[in-house]
Amino acid sequence: MSEPSLPAADTALADLARTLVAGGYRFVTATPATHARVNARPGNEQARSLIDVFGWSRPFEPGLLPPELLALMRQGGVLATEAGLCRSRVRLSTLHGMSFLHSAYPTSAADAVFFGPDTYRFADAIAGELAQGRPVRRAVDIGCGAGPGGIVVARARPEAELFMADINPAALRLARINAALNLPASPAGHGRVRAVESNLLAAIPGSFDLIVANPPYMVDPAERAYRHGGGPLGAGLSLAILDAALERLAPGGTLVLYTGAAVVNGDDPFQSAATARLSDDRFGWSYREMDPDVFGEELDAAAYAHADRIAAVVLTVSRKE
Repeated sequence: MSEPSLPAADTALADLARTLVAGGYRFVTATPATHARVNARPGNEQARSLIDVFGWSRPFEPGLLPPELLALMRQGGVLATEAGLCRSRVRLSTLHGMSFLHSAYPTSAADAVFFGPDTYRFADAIAGELAQGRPVRRAVDIGCGAGPGGIVVARARPEAELFMADINPAALRLARINAALNLPASPAGHGRVRAVESNLLAAIPGSFDLIVANPPYMVDPAERAYRHGGGPLGAGLSLAILDAALERLAPGGTLVLYTGAAVVNGDDPFQSAATARLSDDRFGWSYREMDPDVFGEELDAAAYAHADRIAAVVLTVSRKE
């Protein structure tokens, strides 16, 4: 199994990222609320550095960047212009020594590709599972976005056949580019990773030793794919992934589901719904709060009028041998 070589525009984006990293570029992406606050500070209206351009998504004078970087941005289709200034349509973020392209701030487009603090926690949850040392022959990242979950798996288990699945073509484009950036182009590396357009697992047959997922879990009135989880409290997609995984885990296989759970009057409706699905004695499972309070600003929205908080949680499910 191998991915075809990248199209010219995607190769240009990969080269752009490689050039930035080779020059020492590093950037950790914060929450949208933090991003907005930092950009609103006096003096941050316009970019003055590469981090301002490709991390903070600030507009910049064309002369700020070397011509070769501007050329790669044009070739990659990510150079926007407005009111005489330029702007990058992508950000480049650092995760565990790797670099990932994803959508620029603000992520307002319907097909925006999200990357942020949830991504870092998701990667840590996967690393914790992989540290158990269980073999992985076949794995899938459901709703892969920019691909960090699947790529973390592929780096730790280069022998595994891995699928990165998403319904968003823009996400799959960046996932392929990020795989090329972060995985060796060899039969035991990038060649065993494939990005596939699929609604959950509909387009990917067979069973899996490892399924990972970091689905959207907010209630988004605009129903943007990267953000809207569905259901009254945003748990709809997370539960759909759990249902799909229970059908497709191989004996001894594991699901690592990182998501958000709205806690209402001290109760966790997502945990209750998940627990009801896990009464089958074929499965063992654990559930923990990785962070008890995330996206607190969302509590002002009508959908969360009765919620105490939104917690980042990890549900780990294993099918018995």
